Amino acid sequence: MAMAPTVKVVLGSIAFAIFWVLAVFPAVPFLPIGRTAGSLLGAMLMVIFRVLTPEQAYAAIDLPILGLLFGTMVVSVYLERADMFKYLGKLLSWKSRGAKDLLCRICLISAISSALFTNDTSCVVLTEFVLKIARQQNLPPHPFLLALASSANIGSSATPIGNPQNLVIAVQSKITFGEFLVGILPAMLVGVALNAFILLGMYWKLLSVYKDDEEAANGVVAEEEVVSHRFSPATMSHLTSLNSQEWNANHAEIRNRMSSVENEIHICSSGEFESARSSSVSKEVTSDRLAEKGDHAVVSKRFSSTNGLEQANSLNSFEENEDVAKGWKGVLWKACVYLVTIGMLIALLMGLNMSWTALTAALALIVLDFKDARPCLEKVSYSLLIFFCGMFITVDGFNKTGIPGALWEFMEPHAQINQTRGVIVLAAVILVLSNLASNVPTVLLLGGRVAASAAAISPATEKKAWLILAWVSTVAGNLSLLGSAANLIVCEQARRAPPLGYNLSFWNHLKFGVPSTLMVTAVGLMLMRG
Repeated sequence: MAMAPTVKVVLGSIAFAIFWVLAVFPAVPFLPIGRTAGSLLGAMLMVIFRVLTPEQAYAAIDLPILGLLFGTMVVSVYLERADMFKYLGKLLSWKSRGAKDLLCRICLISAISSALFTNDTSCVVLTEFVLKIARQQNLPPHPFLLALASSANIGSSATPIGNPQNLVIAVQSKITFGEFLVGILPAMLVGVALNAFILLGMYWKLLSVYKDDEEAANGVVAEEEVVSHRFSPATMSHLTSLNSQEWNANHAEIRNRMSSVENEIHICSSGEFESARSSSVSKEVTSDRLAEKGDHAVVSKRFSSTNGLEQANSLNSFEENEDVAKGWKGVLWKACVYLVTIGMLIALLMGLNMSWTALTAALALIVLDFKDARPCLEKVSYSLLIFFCGMFITVDGFNKTGIPGALWEFMEPHAQINQTRGVIVLAAVILVLSNLASNVPTVLLLGGRVAASAAAISPATEKKAWLILAWVSTVAGNLSLLGSAANLIVCEQARRAPPLGYNLSFWNHLKFGVPSTLMVTAVGLMLMRG
């Protein structure tokens, strides 16, 4: 592609540089507006600087990717409500055989859940589980946090719905869900195993040493606390709180009614006792007529006492029946959520349109819930969707400057994927760019060019080029703490966990991330199937 006029190149580069700085360093001191606002600022500057026309900017937004991303987020919200991640947390501690067994479980469960529910979601909901179980078993948290974040990144590479960059690749390449899974699954499985082996090798001694008894007593967490944790996103659902308040009000009303009945019984019983005393005294000082009236009063009060007991029993029976009905209703609703999710995965494997399949599953869950969907939809990360819109426009504007095309023309002769040397060069370029510019912009910048270059060789090579891009750009996130959003989520969730806070440092991650990323990437490339 020819270079654009110099003014457009300079202004487009400035707009992209602002976007890049705010995407990589969202809290930069001179403009701490965050990633989402930064992407919108970059998009706006592309239009203001006339690198793109408004029509071109709108056309740059990829609606199928946004639809797929939105649908998978809604499905994840309903899976969280159906306790899917609570059950995954239970699997971590169920019949655990020590620290090394726990680490391997975390690697496996994190990888599988990330492939099905996205890596960011898995890291959000599993981090506190991992922290609590580590404290319960008196173990240092950081090997397990590294296992969670790194395995989530590796596992998410296996499916188009595992992470945002795979969504982009699947939509742009037209590779079906099944072809994507078959092409990367062997590399993912071996990569997760190798990653676990590296963690065990680095932390074998640490995982074999327990804290002293005094620290253990302070660090133990009750098992009920571990398995009862629920994901609490930033925007909480007001539906749950309203339902709980309504139930508490009804429950309190029933309790008050029962208390009033018990008081009535107590008063009646006391009245019965007093009446008996009065009648015994009155026998000596009153006539038989008054005694008969006293006996009649006692009989009526006993009848009232019996009615009170029957009312209390009926209220207890009503409460038990309501609990049973509510329990069965919850089980049926969870089963429906799981069946819809399985149906979505089957439809994706059959090759149906991924965006509309995810949206259909999301709407099916909303209808089955039979409630106002606003509280669940409030949990969707709309800031991420807006970030993608701004990023699509900004990257498209930068492409129109001609700079990415000129750089690829320089690299293309050395990055032919039908040669071993070319695969290594391409992987190195993707690895570096993914850590400098983030993985999604890297995919947007390189995807079309890498695929076009490979298509000149053969159609099978083109498909392999897309899969290499997906594998390397995803695993590249393990290189440093800033390499992927999943790493930052685990770090922040661990630091903010109220009684269990732990700070995963940049250097602790880097000394594991560099060897793990290089080795897992290399082994995966050898197993990549086109």
